[in-house]
Amino acid sequence: MKIIPCQQNQDLQTKILEFTEVLKAQAHTLGEHGLDEREFYDSGVFRGAIERIRGQFAASMREKREFVQHVLNHMQDNGHIADWNVSGTENRHDYTVTMPTGRIAVIELKGCLDGNNTNIFERPPNAQEFIIWSVCTNPGADPERNVWSGLHTRLSAEIITRDQRVDGVIIWDMVCSTIGRPCPKLTGSDDPRINEIGHYRLPPPCIYLFPGTIPSPRNNPNPAPQRLQDVQILAAFANCYGSSAQQGDISQVQISVQHVGAETVRQTTISRNGIVLHESTPTAIRRS
Repeated sequence: MKIIPCQQNQDLQTKILEFTEVLKAQAHTLGEHGLDEREFYDSGVFRGAIERIRGQFAASMREKREFVQHVLNHMQDNGHIADWNVSGTENRHDYTVTMPTGRIAVIELKGCLDGNNTNIFERPPNAQEFIIWSVCTNPGADPERNVWSGLHTRLSAEIITRDQRVDGVIIWDMVCSTIGRPCPKLTGSDDPRINEIGHYRLPPPCIYLFPGTIPSPRNNPNPAPQRLQDVQILAAFANCYGSSAQQGDISQVQISVQHVGAETVRQTTISRNGIVLHESTPTAIRRS
């Protein structure tokens, strides 16, 4: 079993690579820049345009926020959450959700988890639960690489070093089950597990449960991952959208920490239904 059922679409990767080569070779023939081939590539127009487009894709949050709005409204309409609101720009988190029990859950929205932005979060004092939601809209990204980079390389180090408890991670977005990212959890377009939310047709979300306490070498070296029912916001996602441990949607993340000489090292283990999917060696914390 893989640490996430989703796989990189190799056919799409081939098309991306092929188009990349065509674009690099033929870019000087596009537009009315008035430069010959050598002048065009020497001028920096091509590189500047690529960087601008890349920045625009990275900075755009409108589509992602529209997706989240549909998802949370659907949960509220069906009684899985009581209320939700967008946090202000002065906060380092994105959404505050009130559960039917009155419990306060805070959501931090991220893109693909292999970027440095994953390290930037702050659990607010009023958060009784705090989760990270990865909305990775790049169909060419490698899901397994993103998950491992996010959970082990980045989040485990931040949790230990900054005493910032993260209760769990959701990996789920509007590209799931599209032609660019087919979902192996679904059997076809009429699979009963498909969720119809506005104009989206989505598989159940992938959920990763973290320890309920912060790992500490001396006092808490090996805290157990929480159960789904312990984190009400994650249970609400699972109940509303059909995430099931038996179907491979819910995983546990164990973080163990110890001192080895002068260094603090941690070991991350991802398991599902009691089966270890992937385990790191004891790794020194190198915050990236």
